[in-house]
Amino acid sequence: MAIGSRIRTYFEGAWHEGDVPIMRAADHGSWVGSTVFDGARFFDGRAPDLDAHCARVNRSAEALMLTPTMAAEDIVAAVREGLSAYGEDDAVYIRPMYWGLDGDPSGIVPQAASTGFAICLEAVPMADQGASTTLGRTRFRRPVLEDNVVNAKAGCLYPNNARMLTDVRSRGFGNALVADAMGNVAESATANVFMVKDGVVFTPIPNGTFLAGITRARHMSNMRGDGMEVHEAVLSFDDFAEADEVFLSGNMMKVTPVTAFEDRQYQIGPVTRRVREMYWDWAASA
Repeated sequence: MAIGSRIRTYFEGAWHEGDVPIMRAADHGSWVGSTVFDGARFFDGRAPDLDAHCARVNRSAEALMLTPTMAAEDIVAAVREGLSAYGEDDAVYIRPMYWGLDGDPSGIVPQAASTGFAICLEAVPMADQGASTTLGRTRFRRPVLEDNVVNAKAGCLYPNNARMLTDVRSRGFGNALVADAMGNVAESATANVFMVKDGVVFTPIPNGTFLAGITRARHMSNMRGDGMEVHEAVLSFDDFAEADEVFLSGNMMKVTPVTAFEDRQYQIGPVTRRVREMYWDWAASA
């Protein structure tokens, strides 16, 4: 399903205009779900951390027992070739992906060396600077490694995210603040999460239930470089209810201020605004 416009597809070694069919009905990824992807962004003529995203899609493939067919640096080169059709004022969502082609005799285990690959580019605007969201609680939780492939950006994880979003949207919230298996805050349904209390920044410590994102790491580096105190910690829902500021960190929109968690209201505070400012300054100089 397209989420943007002006789509270009890299498949079988060449770029094609439009949303090109790439998967067959009997492909392992079609009916058993062995799909992984990553997401990077192009905006203001730059693609920040593109190399890190292309490296991660290969790690995700390996976590699903697939053999990557392109080195990360070759994926970067292909993406840059594809982006040449867009202008510096365009904002583009960059999505490299792998999926299993063939399975073993049971059909369940993918044949490691039988892997499909494509890249999808879509023009998707960045969020307006004033855009924000609200968070609600959901009964759906993040899985653990013993339950699912939480060490990959895998398509099979996203139906659970969809349940989270559908749940909280039915009550008027924009996103879900999600617990891990132990009941502590893990992230939102779509992005990593930060909170601010008395000028100190906190984010859930990676515990194997969610991907500690590339953009999350970039924000932490920027904040510490700016002299801010940043901690990875075990955080409860009560911690977020008592926070001064909350914001989400994800590749799609980079920084999304949170203005409410259930009945707790927040202002878009100085730390959130500074984190966004620092990210754009860093991206412009990268």
